[in-house]
Amino acid sequence: MNERGCGLLIHITSLPSKYGVGDLGKSAFDFVDVLSDSGQSYWQILPLNRPDDYSYSPYFSTSSFALNPMLIGFDGLLAEGFLNREDIEEKNGFFPAGSVDFPKASAYKYHLLDKAYENFLRKRKKNDFNKFCQSESYWLEDYALFTALKNKFNKESWDKWPEEIRNRKPAAMESAKKRLKKDIKREKFFQFIFYKQWFALKTYSAEKRIKIIGDIPIYVGYDSCDVWANNQIFKLDENKHPFVVSGVPPDYFSKTGQLWNNPVYKWEVLKETKYDWWVKRMKHMFKFFDVMRIDHFRGLVQYWEVPATEKTAVNGYWQSVPTYDFFDTLMKEIESFPVIAEDLGHITDDVREAMAHYGFPGMKIFQFAFGEDNPDHPYLPHTYKENCVAYTGTHDNNTLMGWLENEVNEEQKKRLLAYLKIDEIRPDINWVIMEQLMASLADIVIFPVQDVLGLGSDARMNRPQVASGNWRWRLLPDSIKKIHMDKLRNLTKLTARDIR
Repeated sequence: MNERGCGLLIHITSLPSKYGVGDLGKSAFDFVDVLSDSGQSYWQILPLNRPDDYSYSPYFSTSSFALNPMLIGFDGLLAEGFLNREDIEEKNGFFPAGSVDFPKASAYKYHLLDKAYENFLRKRKKNDFNKFCQSESYWLEDYALFTALKNKFNKESWDKWPEEIRNRKPAAMESAKKRLKKDIKREKFFQFIFYKQWFALKTYSAEKRIKIIGDIPIYVGYDSCDVWANNQIFKLDENKHPFVVSGVPPDYFSKTGQLWNNPVYKWEVLKETKYDWWVKRMKHMFKFFDVMRIDHFRGLVQYWEVPATEKTAVNGYWQSVPTYDFFDTLMKEIESFPVIAEDLGHITDDVREAMAHYGFPGMKIFQFAFGEDNPDHPYLPHTYKENCVAYTGTHDNNTLMGWLENEVNEEQKKRLLAYLKIDEIRPDINWVIMEQLMASLADIVIFPVQDVLGLGSDARMNRPQVASGNWRWRLLPDSIKKIHMDKLRNLTKLTARDIR
């Protein structure tokens, strides 16, 4: 990662699709072609894990190992004979254009995934599937049973299940496995198909010399297989409910902080186990990605712990993590460890020291550079050092044009225009800003696709602390024109970032 390069940020769900949500079908391969043809070297995505059925946030998953079946492409299922062309109805007008209706898309896709599973059961040879189940059993057995139980108990949280299942009593577990055998196998099948399709895409990306940057949240959701199967590593009370939860103190995004409500880890227990759960998790995720972005990295040095009874994150407190022992263990177990540390928000010297010790690059966000009158603000492009990754904005920010139109006040606008050496907000100001980042010393520059296209606030991906309406934006077919690709390729060459 210590060479100049650049890439684009778009999640799989945001790709164009006839079936309501972006997936691993043709549009994913087409996007790799876009990256390659425009001289890019990186594709950054959001977490691939299966989200819950309420927020659909990729950062709030039901498993930190299992992947999202909604992303399975029908092209691959057709090619393998698990679906027929007549199974897949044309859905023009059924799904909203430019956004994801998650409940509608989920119902449609799972209906066809169930049909694919029934067709799979009729096939005699299942050697590849059996090998997959065996090699991935260390997480797959618990996950498949957990998901089958969730469906049986009408999606209720695991803490409301019958006591013997909630507490994983051996006899009850064996009985459930027998009763739900077909349902358990279905969940394994979905993961098997996802693996096949993902690694076909990853191989194609590698052939085009595109590296995929993945994303790993440091926390997991409470109503997840992770917590159900690993109670001992989380701070839970005698009823197995969190008595403290995760969050961050007041910051740029919220005056009352962000109350995430994830359970937090018992780091002393993790240390006693030589971080076994984390080692397995990181090894697992590195199979899928060339580079890993660790979301909320500072939580692996110190984390903000909030009593579970609080309504906001204001009344929390910092807790320490055995950072060096943790990362030393991970890096001893994992031969290659290319990560990006998401170091946004309240960052202290101990976080900077840990990043410097391991050589982890941090993030620079252009939109954060103009909140104060500081000509040497660390997020201004001329201050960037080589070992960092620069962005116009992230999935949590407004789009660049939306930020300029709706969030920048007059003082900030004056600073911005003075810095860019222009007199007014021009229609091509996104390209003026992008050129500043590309010309900087940052090793890697990543642009959200929305900023390349100059889209406004309607294309924003996420609004932190807003409970609904997030993660829905979707790219319209053929939105990325030849003119965008030509300009991006020329800018990439001009700034010596064409390393392909």
